[in-house]
Amino acid sequence: MTLPCCTIDGEYFQPFKLEGEDADRWTSTAGPGLKRIEFLVPQANRPQAMSEIEREMPKLDGVKSVRVNLTGRRVTFIYADDVVEPQVLIDQLGSLGYMARPFDPRETGLTKDDRDGGKLLRALAVSGFAAGNVMLLSVSVWSGAEDATRDFFHWLSAMIALPAVAYAGRPFFYSAVNALRLGRVNMDVPISLGVLLASFMSLYETINGAEHAYFDASVTLLFFLLAGRYLDHLMRARARSAIAQLVSLSADGAAVVEPDGSRRYLAARDLKPGMLIAIAAGDKLPVDGRIVDGISDMDRSLLTGESAPETVRPGNLVHAGETNLTAPVIVEITAAGNDTFLSELVRLVTAAEQSQSRYIRIADRLARYYSPAVHTLAAITLAGWLLMGHGWHDALMAAVAVLIITCPCALGLAVPAVQVVASGRLFRAGVMIKDGAALEKLADVDTVIFDKTGTLTRGEPALVSPLTVSTETLAIAAGLAQSSKHPLSQALTREVARRGLTPLSVSDIVEHPGQGLSGTYHGERLRLGNRAWCGAEESAEDHGLLEFAFRRGARAPVMFHFEDKLRSNAAETIRTLKDMGLNVSLLSGDREAAVNRVAIAVGIETAVPRASPQAKLAYVEALNKAGRKVLMVGDGINDAPALAAGYTSMAPSSASDIGRTAAETVFMVESASAVAEAIQVSRRTQAIAKENFLLAVGYNVLAVPLAMAGLVSPLVAAVAMSTSSIIVVANALRVGLGKTKKAGTSTPAAKHSVAAANLRDAA
Repeated sequence: MTLPCCTIDGEYFQPFKLEGEDADRWTSTAGPGLKRIEFLVPQANRPQAMSEIEREMPKLDGVKSVRVNLTGRRVTFIYADDVVEPQVLIDQLGSLGYMARPFDPRETGLTKDDRDGGKLLRALAVSGFAAGNVMLLSVSVWSGAEDATRDFFHWLSAMIALPAVAYAGRPFFYSAVNALRLGRVNMDVPISLGVLLASFMSLYETINGAEHAYFDASVTLLFFLLAGRYLDHLMRARARSAIAQLVSLSADGAAVVEPDGSRRYLAARDLKPGMLIAIAAGDKLPVDGRIVDGISDMDRSLLTGESAPETVRPGNLVHAGETNLTAPVIVEITAAGNDTFLSELVRLVTAAEQSQSRYIRIADRLARYYSPAVHTLAAITLAGWLLMGHGWHDALMAAVAVLIITCPCALGLAVPAVQVVASGRLFRAGVMIKDGAALEKLADVDTVIFDKTGTLTRGEPALVSPLTVSTETLAIAAGLAQSSKHPLSQALTREVARRGLTPLSVSDIVEHPGQGLSGTYHGERLRLGNRAWCGAEESAEDHGLLEFAFRRGARAPVMFHFEDKLRSNAAETIRTLKDMGLNVSLLSGDREAAVNRVAIAVGIETAVPRASPQAKLAYVEALNKAGRKVLMVGDGINDAPALAAGYTSMAPSSASDIGRTAAETVFMVESASAVAEAIQVSRRTQAIAKENFLLAVGYNVLAVPLAMAGLVSPLVAAVAMSTSSIIVVANALRVGLGKTKKAGTSTPAAKHSVAAANLRDAA
């Protein structure tokens, strides 16, 4: 059944038709023959929706992966492009009762005037106002008001409570009605039933002049339910603010440079790979691309985590969200729309909000049977009281108390609240969790394996000697090197720029593959490359440094030595991991001297050099077979098999696309301390999640028998239920308040590692 339309939170939601070329706008590449598309699904905001969609949608032929994000009410599909069309996915979601349309990050409502938050807040205010006034009238009745006075107060309570229930209860009523229309029950069905029964019973009592009415229970229950839901909304909005910050980094469009030199402005969604765009100083990039003309300083903090600007030249890659600071540049687009690096970051952050850990799966299974169980308990309570000779009035009140006190708010919030807070904390620390299960896995790891280049080191060679070479020699060598894309040539060019020098003009430049570069400066022949190419003597000792030789005419060659600098706090991070009881090793494809140099500097005893991708994979699999739970930290394409084989994995944001895709966690900061921080926070998260789960389950175990025995009135049930939700939320916030041991503390071991680094630099 495809629904023609539906009403969601009181608003008409029209189905979306996605056909032809319009579908390409909303999809991105997810692998060979695979596409990714993300839908906004307003009804996918409860654990039961997550469970149902992720259980039913993979049954559709061609669907490879389905992930539901409760925080953003979004569903992400990875599907075979030649088997299934996006419109089929929309129709299939509709047949399950979930209306969908393509998700646009710019229309997420992640602003202060969030409409959902506004509706909840207004409903909360109305229910709170009604609860306060009805409670005052109830106090008068409890104080001894009788006969006509009591009846008058009951009628006043009805006039206040019933309109408030009708208005404030809409979020629950609409959800329950839509579920029942599709022949299902959800968590809001028993909530709605409890509120309405308490209200109608109170109205019946008032009409018949009875001594007691329970309008206070109805509106107070709604007040606390809405308070819990609004707190949940605020927590998720805090996590979504990370997405808002990322989305705001991208420009709305750019000026496209036409073949005839003219320019026209296009919106970001209309930009395509291969186009040339002009980026003025001060503008942000809306796409990923390659500089083809111009030299400028770029704010690349999104990619590197560093606030210092970076100079970009023709041939350098730039990404959406980066800001051009000093001069105009022309950029050839390499990726646009959903394929940009910024879009990938948005996907990583939204994935971080998903709660798919062991405890969430348990909660989902409980939720599937929760509503039928609650209704059964209420029916047993009603029947039991009637069989024991009580009147139908007392029996119905006891059944209503059961419905109210078993409200599933605490159970639904128990684990998602903790993981949302933890994901937000880690994001502020520069770590993004791609999957809620990664938090659980990080807490369990007992072994950490680091790749070297780009992981423990920055992956960017820097000139370390000779530091006293003449400025003329350096400028001439840079004039030869600037035409090459070799990493050491680029490092030499960067060093010249850092010293404020200008590369001198070199003519007749020729690149000799496998050897180096040659050129001419003022009639002198120049060579820059390996020792043999430049006529330098071979060295019998490998110090673990990279090198270039430079020869000018008949003069003796000059040796330039380069080193891949360590990430900040690398040595201190290794010490912190060891103090946490973790085994740490280094696995690299680099030569033995370079690997050992880094291992000594950071304090790692086990280092394996010259490891091929197959060797890395075999190393990790051997540890897996030995029962170890391995965190693999790597950044390159050659690390992807090992990243996938590890119990869990982590990569820096500067990693290759394949490396970032294979890793379950990505850290955005330059400091290596993000690795230790992620493990520490995940351990704390798992401990608090267990506490919350036990609190939620324990509350129901204790509360239900009391309600069934008639020891709890509907009003007390409402207060007890809401208090349990508040306790769970407050406990979850402890994740954000906890302290972690920071790498960089001046321990004796840390000082020893710093001393080793100093010795390394001296060498």
